[in-house]
Amino acid sequence: MDRVTIFGRSNCGFCRRAKELCEIKELNFLYVDIVEEGISKADMAKTIGHEVETVPQIFVGKKHIGGFDEFNAFMEAREAETAE
Repeated sequence: MDRVTIFGRSNCGFCRRAKELCEIKELNFLYVDIVEEGISKADMAKTIGHEVETVPQIFVGKKHIGGFDEFNAFMEAREAETAE
C-alpha cells in the first residue's frame, strides 16, 4: 500500500487514533502537524479541491481519503478484499 499521510494537530483525538491505526497495521505513514508546519485549512483545501473543516485529513498515496472515519472504513474494506 502507498504511504499514508496524515495532516493533523497534536491536540486532536481523531488524529491520534489515525496514527495509532497506522502503527497497529504497521503501515508506512507520515504525520504532518499542520500547526508546526504552518499549514492552514485553506492550504489543504487547495490540495484537496474542496473546503476543509476538520482534521485529520488523510491521504493514501495521492488519493484523498478524508477524516478518521473514512480512513477506518477504507482500511476495513481493504482488509475485507484481501481476506476473500
